[in-house]
Amino acid sequence: QLFWPHEKISESSDVTEMVKAFYEETPFPNYDDHNSISSLIEKSRRGLYTRRLDETVPYNATVLEVGCGTGQLANFLGISCRRVIGTDMCLNSLRLGETFRSEHELGRVRFMQMNLFRPAFKAEQFDVVLCNGVLHHTADPYGGFQGLLPLIKPGGYIVIGLYNTYGRLFTDLRRGLFRLTSGRAKWIDPVLRKGGVSADKRRAWFADQYCHPHESKHDFGEVLRWFDNNGIDFVRGIPAMRPDDDGLDGANLFIPQPRGTAMDHFVVQATEIISAGQKEGGFFVMIGQKPGGDDMASSALPSIDIRKRLNPGLSHVDVVS
Repeated sequence: QLFWPHEKISESSDVTEMVKAFYEETPFPNYDDHNSISSLIEKSRRGLYTRRLDETVPYNATVLEVGCGTGQLANFLGISCRRVIGTDMCLNSLRLGETFRSEHELGRVRFMQMNLFRPAFKAEQFDVVLCNGVLHHTADPYGGFQGLLPLIKPGGYIVIGLYNTYGRLFTDLRRGLFRLTSGRAKWIDPVLRKGGVSADKRRAWFADQYCHPHESKHDFGEVLRWFDNNGIDFVRGIPAMRPDDDGLDGANLFIPQPRGTAMDHFVVQATEIISAGQKEGGFFVMIGQKPGGDDMASSALPSIDIRKRLNPGLSHVDVVS
């Protein structure tokens, strides 16, 4: 338990406690169809992005997943001889991940409660930092992004996933309709239309997509500026920054692709408006690399910067071992 509040957490503009309470009540995603290692592997590798990520991150890499939720990705990556730490601010979600980890003896995976605005680790300890679908649920996505960069080793990678301004338009329309109909007409959501989805998973998906208390939206150009302003080299986007591929070409996601032109960005994002109406809408991934150092070098599990967790009012700190 290493959650430490940041300065603005008590201000009305900050949404941390509101989002934390939301996910404590509705952990996402759940493990109802992942009761074994083989079923988790099968489900995870069904998605092309997750499969490519597994093919890309080398064995013995040290990985931090920020906002891991119930830890399915952290556990999946940890199966293949990687050191993985999953962090989230919601204990209910972390307990689900830890239960699976413990039952299946995934000794290289650990889960910790942490506030991403107050990282609990010393600098430059991770080969890869993953932050998928988290920053857009904070009051300061750019500030959260900046706070994670010191944790990456020189030559390491950051992978962030955000809602796209244009690709999210259909979701916003569906959200408005659900509010007008008190949650009826769920068949208009492409995920809820699928067969074989359990009732618990349907509830978790609907809550996360349509009842969330806070989300922001971003475009390609904005996130490229985040990278440029902080000295992070752009590697690739998913979808790609250009209309000629989907960003998942090749087995290694860390092989750089061109960043495209402003017109390329416009075409791709305009296409997302249409395609988002037929799939899980409006999510895009950007991958960047911290300059310098040896790519993907890793040594031991990262140590926790206990000094940052202490103040004169505390007599001790509980550390997840």
